[in-house]
Amino acid sequence: MGMKGKIALGAVVGVVVIGTVSANAGNGGKDAGSGSSGKDSSASATHQPGGKKDSGGAEAAEKKKAAFDGDGDYQVGSDIKPGTYRTTGNTDGMCYWERAKDASGETDSVLANDNVTGTSYVTVKPGDKLFKSTGCNDWEAVAPKAKGTPASSMDGDGGMFEVGTDIAPGTYKSSGNTDDSCYWERAKDAEQGLDSVIANNNVTGTAVVTISSTDAYFKTTGCGVWKKA
Repeated sequence: MGMKGKIALGAVVGVVVIGTVSANAGNGGKDAGSGSSGKDSSASATHQPGGKKDSGGAEAAEKKKAAFDGDGDYQVGSDIKPGTYRTTGNTDGMCYWERAKDASGETDSVLANDNVTGTSYVTVKPGDKLFKSTGCNDWEAVAPKAKGTPASSMDGDGGMFEVGTDIAPGTYKSSGNTDDSCYWERAKDAEQGLDSVIANNNVTGTAVVTISSTDAYFKTTGCGVWKKA
């Protein structure tokens, strides 16, 4: 279902990774934290990830120079440095990115990829050889310990949210999902490989998920608005 004949490895609609806690889960089965800031705060596809900031901080964030353009092939180590990057405000579903172990262009070279609506975070590893981006808004580098005031609700088609920065941990409910195009995922990192997935599901009807304080990210596509219970 990815562009260019590629399959999105980390978030394949119609394929559910069993959410049993394993060595890959990274949260030890702990319950979600109950911390929340601002009952009516909301994270969306167009909001600036990182939560609310003072006006000076928000202005500085808006003026932050992009790390690299949303269209292009980039050699890791020479064109771009390893690290975590973010693209936001992708509204047409045409944003496609790919981490690759070589420049052959073959399916076997793909380490992770995705088609994005809203926001996406991706961690480019030192061992990656190529990062591809097509139809995305510009990518910006993400600070290792970004801070923000996490929201207690989020756009169900907003893409990817950083737990503790963009959204607060806790139990969330999404209603009005009329078919199984609603997909959610709890992730332990932004590498976006299959090993990154703690749990996920395709949902029809009402969806309920507990996001742990030890989760790193939460992905949501095609769902109704999520509100903290």
